[in-house]
Amino acid sequence: MAILVTGSAGFIGFHLSKRLLERGEEVVGLDNLNAYYDPALKAARLEILEHEAGYRHAKHDLADAAAVAAVFAEAKPTTVVNLAAQAGVRYSLESPRTYVDANVVGFLNILEGCRANPANLIFASTSSVYGANGNMPFNVHNGANHPITLYAASKIANEAMAHAYAHLFGIRSTGFRFFTVYGPWGRPDMALFKFTQAILEGRPIDVYGQGQMQRDFTYVADIVDGLVAAIDRPAEINPNWDPKHPDPATSGVAPWRILNLGAGRPVELMRYIEVLEQKLGKKAELNLMPMQPGDVPRTDADTAETRAALDYVPSTSVEVGIGAFVDWYREYYGV
Repeated sequence: MAILVTGSAGFIGFHLSKRLLERGEEVVGLDNLNAYYDPALKAARLEILEHEAGYRHAKHDLADAAAVAAVFAEAKPTTVVNLAAQAGVRYSLESPRTYVDANVVGFLNILEGCRANPANLIFASTSSVYGANGNMPFNVHNGANHPITLYAASKIANEAMAHAYAHLFGIRSTGFRFFTVYGPWGRPDMALFKFTQAILEGRPIDVYGQGQMQRDFTYVADIVDGLVAAIDRPAEINPNWDPKHPDPATSGVAPWRILNLGAGRPVELMRYIEVLEQKLGKKAELNLMPMQPGDVPRTDADTAETRAALDYVPSTSVEVGIGAFVDWYREYYGV
């Protein structure tokens, strides 16, 4: 009764795989260990997982249809958690085709795998899908029709594709819109990692939006809580869905839903940096910059639906979460 986790050597996939192994699940990981960021970090995560008896790894590209189909046929997973993707808002301006290959073609291969080998599906979307929507907090029952990056557009495509397959083939599907995930073993292209490295090396940090941006920073263990809860409680058709007033987060014709995974506590970027300075015991030299293309001034997750569906209660403060990241960073890099 295996659980297939794609992106298992990635940040969130690693933490989820560890949690599942700790509770006695058999986990099949699929990850191509690409070089979008330091492959050595991915290899170190994978080494930890491969020491567990319940873990098996398949090193394939999600866009390789034949390879993905073979993994499904061999593993016969009961649940699939798709966390593999080309991440990053800014990189999508430089390499748009990478996002279509990984996030659209790759996701189609996952859906086809679930179609051929019936499995429940949980997949990563992103808060970036809210785009130009200024209605705060971001609520899944409001539309997400105005993406401002190709990355966000690719994730909106995933949500729509999953609905179509849920309707046609009964694939029970839960899409999670993640909000600025951080924590130990985090990605080097994310702000916390870059800030920590620069401050310890005595280099200035680039602070976009003049430091006035707010983000709903969400600790990785809280994200994993939501993912595990969704594994245990698959999506159902909404019996109260009204086709004349269609709810964009649920469906009356498919076992499909969209949920936010965030802390629901936006933090100003300058406060985030202040906490990091305290944990490092060192002040940052700030290079204040304007907003970058694709950025939004604020994110804020309304998690009421997630709480109702999954008993999801994120509990980790940025003080605790940043402290845990700094402790990991110092140990891993011997700083």
